[in-house]
Amino acid sequence: ITTKIFFGPKPYETVHESGPNEQGLSRKHIVEGTKASLKLLDQEYVDVIFCHRPDPYTPIEETVRAMNFVIDQGWAFYWGTSQWSAAQIIEACETADRLGLIRPIVEQSIYSILDRNKVDFEYVDLYKKYKLGLTTWSPLAYGALTGKYSSGTPAGSRMEDPLFKASTPDFAERVAKADKLKPVAEKLGISMAELALAWCVSNENVSTVMIGAKTPTQLEQNLKAIEAVSKITPDVKAEIDALIPFVPELPKTDGSEALRAQHL
Repeated sequence: ITTKIFFGPKPYETVHESGPNEQGLSRKHIVEGTKASLKLLDQEYVDVIFCHRPDPYTPIEETVRAMNFVIDQGWAFYWGTSQWSAAQIIEACETADRLGLIRPIVEQSIYSILDRNKVDFEYVDLYKKYKLGLTTWSPLAYGALTGKYSSGTPAGSRMEDPLFKASTPDFAERVAKADKLKPVAEKLGISMAELALAWCVSNENVSTVMIGAKTPTQLEQNLKAIEAVSKITPDVKAEIDALIPFVPELPKTDGSEALRAQHL
């Protein structure tokens, strides 16, 4: 069981409408947020608490100390980061080592055949040096890798939501890229979704792949990907790389500038 401490205002609020202690990764919010989360979950503790999004207004040392306080109270076994930059994770790990405290053990990051930069480039030196695990999300690239958008937008899909559509202006381009994988999936005798999920699982640096399903049928289809992992051989990966080349990009920002612009 995991939970999150979230940096950012509550839904539909701005930073000015929510209280100063109702967000962020300060000691106060981490402690109070953990207590509130455990109460909602009706649990005495969770396995991992994620610090969701970096907080540019709170020193990382304060966050590291606060997360260790939470662990010392028995409210969590471990802590992790979510959508942090490599530089921020390194600072957290080095700070923990300097203070003799517990490092973040896992990062929660987007990862799919179409979204590889953080996992396959930015974090690449962290896995062995800091023993960093990964809990990855959006393995189907918001549905682009399912194949269901190849002939248009299905009724009831998320692309019918104006807010989602506005937030993913390049979705049609991503679907076109994903469709290049159809021959690979057909040759392996699996669906495009199974191919995309199995590809993520096959990465030795990935600890967990998060999946989402609206129906039991979708869940069963997603779980079939476990059986397909053995089919993702080096040759198959090379074929995927040839169809959808991965071009590493240097991180444009540590996240602080974007967050300040968004919330102030």
